[in-house]
Amino acid sequence: MKILTCVAKITAKEKHKETVLSELSKIVIPTQNERGCINYDLHVDNENDTIFMFHENWESEKDLEAHQKSSHIKECFSVIGEMLDSVEISKLTKVIVK
Repeated sequence: MKILTCVAKITAKEKHKETVLSELSKIVIPTQNERGCINYDLHVDNENDTIFMFHENWESEKDLEAHQKSSHIKECFSVIGEMLDSVEISKLTKVIVK
């Protein structure tokens, strides 16, 4: 089985970083309970506390797509959307080195 890794980089506007962190924190547990979620971890950049990173692993692209359409994701981004400078999402496949 190929695991789909997703890295999401979310950059908050300086004046909204606490609110963005609070709202992003609310989606972690519901997401971890979603079908196909292997892990869903929230991080903050050690040198720039306006940058938040999600490191995620999913069983399939279909599971990730369902996550992106979930009510808790839609609600979160409806609250923080205008508080962000940028959102970058990378979908990755692990390279197996032999």
